[in-house]
Amino acid sequence: MEFGRVPESELNKIDFTLPKDPAFNKQILTGKKVKHPKVYLGCAKWGRTEWVGKIYPLKTKEKDFLDHYVKHYNSIELNATHYKIYGATGIAKWAAKVGDRDFKFCPKMYQGVTHRGSLTNKEFITTEFLRGIIAFEQHLGPVFVQVSDAFTTKRKEELFNFLRSLPTDMQFFLEVRHPDWFAKDDVREELMEFLKSINMGIVITDTSGRRDCAHMYLTVPKTFIRFVGNSLHKTDFTRVDDWIDRLKHWLDKGMEELYFFMHMHDEAKSPELTVYMVDKINAECKLNLIKPTFIDSSQTDLFGGK
Repeated sequence: MEFGRVPESELNKIDFTLPKDPAFNKQILTGKKVKHPKVYLGCAKWGRTEWVGKIYPLKTKEKDFLDHYVKHYNSIELNATHYKIYGATGIAKWAAKVGDRDFKFCPKMYQGVTHRGSLTNKEFITTEFLRGIIAFEQHLGPVFVQVSDAFTTKRKEELFNFLRSLPTDMQFFLEVRHPDWFAKDDVREELMEFLKSINMGIVITDTSGRRDCAHMYLTVPKTFIRFVGNSLHKTDFTRVDDWIDRLKHWLDKGMEELYFFMHMHDEAKSPELTVYMVDKINAECKLNLIKPTFIDSSQTDLFGGK
């Protein structure tokens, strides 16, 4: 992910501290810990050739990448569905590879709906997208609706009308990126109130150059976090530490479901930071999440000595 990327020389100048929870969140979390919260952690793609010989066995063919990915992660932020509408048959084959694991696919809505022209009159293409992804069945997680960086608050009613039209028996999360959505308190609060009213989540994106997108709002008792690391720069580890503290707080206060997706500008290094995070969150939150297992265990030295 290139969104919010800054030169490495600038990273030490950025205040990565997560904002305090807004007062708004008190409407969402009950304050009482859920007995068995659902916690999922993954990446954006399973088709990473850089992981062959790292967490995928040597000579693994691309058609078999998903078979191995599900042994290391329990979810995926599925960007593939943003670039192509997949039919139910193909998606059912992906779902079959998961077997009986508690694994969630979180498909990103097709760009033909969200990034090409207006959001109005998109009923047919939206329906085609949804008809495909329901084939994930019990493995379908939240659907991720992203509008473009250029989508401003001037198109608020267009956005709200589109979101109202989506099925209510599926969980959706919205990501907005244009700075106007975060710059003014009244605009931001109106967006959050609207999403709360239709039981839709808000994506939190933690990336170096756009700290406003790491807003800490919850509009449902679930969260969908897109974390963008910087190739194992030292700040990646302190940022993860900060997130562990926040996630523990939310889980203690009644968070029901948590989706955390690890991105890197160099995706080859996502597994290393994933292991660091899983070890921390399992210890702090008494969870038992799976984590990547390296073929060459000496690679853990890259992060284990932090």
